Amino acid sequence: MTLNLPTGSRYQQTETTPEAMAETVRSQLKKPGWRLGHLTARVLANGRLALEALLLDTATGSGVICSAALPDGVREYPSMTALVPAAHWMERAAGEMFGLRAVGHPRWKTLRLHAPVWVPDLAPLESGASGTPIPCEPYAFMKVKGEGIHEIPVGPIHAGIIEPGHFRFSCMGEIITNLEIRLGYQHRGLERRLAEAPLAQTRFLAESASTDTAAGNALAHAVAVEQMLGVTPPPRAEALRTIALEIERLANHIGDLGALAGDIGYNIGPTLFPPMRGAALALAQTLTGNRRQRWYIVPGGVARDIDDARRGEMIEGLNALHKQVRRHVPLILENPGVLDRMEGCGRLSSALAKDFGMVGPAGRASGGRYDARAAFPHGIYPAGAPVAARYTEGDVLARARVRADEIESSIAIIRALLDDLPVSPARVEIAGVLPPNAAGIGVVEAWRGELIHWITTDETGRIARYAIKDPSLNNWTGLAIAVRGNLIGDFPVCNKSFNLSYCGNDL
Repeated sequence: MTLNLPTGSRYQQTETTPEAMAETVRSQLKKPGWRLGHLTARVLANGRLALEALLLDTATGSGVICSAALPDGVREYPSMTALVPAAHWMERAAGEMFGLRAVGHPRWKTLRLHAPVWVPDLAPLESGASGTPIPCEPYAFMKVKGEGIHEIPVGPIHAGIIEPGHFRFSCMGEIITNLEIRLGYQHRGLERRLAEAPLAQTRFLAESASTDTAAGNALAHAVAVEQMLGVTPPPRAEALRTIALEIERLANHIGDLGALAGDIGYNIGPTLFPPMRGAALALAQTLTGNRRQRWYIVPGGVARDIDDARRGEMIEGLNALHKQVRRHVPLILENPGVLDRMEGCGRLSSALAKDFGMVGPAGRASGGRYDARAAFPHGIYPAGAPVAARYTEGDVLARARVRADEIESSIAIIRALLDDLPVSPARVEIAGVLPPNAAGIGVVEAWRGELIHWITTDETGRIARYAIKDPSLNNWTGLAIAVRGNLIGDFPVCNKSFNLSYCGNDL
């Protein structure tokens, strides 16, 4: 179970027992700046299962892998959710994918599983020594009781072109008393496929975890692989990767601001903002050859360099887009009618945001200071990290304002890099085989927040476990809490203010 982490690595490993793991993790997280990055499991060389928690030090950009091997044949362990609420959904995901049971979990049920057992072609990550499917209890929604309480089921098929997910509202009249979110309709067995594909092809799978975050996922994958191989990308490659990452943030934040206005019936949003989002995607097209920035960021650098003609085209397009942003964003965020609808709506307190590990704009709108760009190496960061946008109100308006501030900072970062691109190759070749019993961890501040790709190899250098933690895995619980006490009619704008990934959760 012991990993070969090189001397000087940002990550260290500590081993404990399943019984002591919850307290070990909680003790570490009590230290200033530490947070739970991910919690999952993996199959060891001897066939036994091990729980593994990734604990991140946001002050130094380092971390600890806390490992606990389960005795042979044992599939139960004491849940840590009561001590570490941020582990809530992570324990459920690990439970169904590895056939584990977190004893004492306050809401133990499946996260992605819809059938009473996994069938083999749904790709569980561990199907037991006998190879038989793992039985699992039927899913049961929480029942809210009381006079006047009624349920409103919404989805999984929704109006418009959005991803499938089921929302079960319990309401008193029009007031939401509870929201239960059920996902899993897009489970693709992605983590298992990542452990089966040849290394050279894993980047194509990795960046497809959530296709609106192709640059973020590709970068997290590249960082993890390069870390394991001891490769440092050339400066020009780091700059171009950063531009791609910030274009992705820019395009999605602009789209979200327009959609927020549309969800409250203010047509300035759906009228003026989609063309601006299109202009941001045009920058992506010029940079990478693809509006979604697919196949661009690769381990070792980027797939293609940029010449002066395209760089000049991007600067011209960015300046034109910035003029529109300055003209149109105030039409939303300074409109009294918009402010009246957004202020106080879908509030998430700072305490609950911290307990459940909120990340990205949702976390920083509730007083959080964490921005992975200021801590963990990826692109030009942490050296070139901007001052994190931060508000304390925790409502829809605060989440919109974080996005508006980040649009400005992303434009500034892109412009500075285009004006002064480093002169160097855009890519270096990497080895085709990973080292044995090693771990690589890519932590990226994607547009939704902290995104983690965590790779562990076996004794032959083959990928034994490829775990992805999308920022939405943290934040779905925040949405369910934020809508309590709000009108059912305000759910669309609350939901959009988080704008979470369904497929990033389902994997």
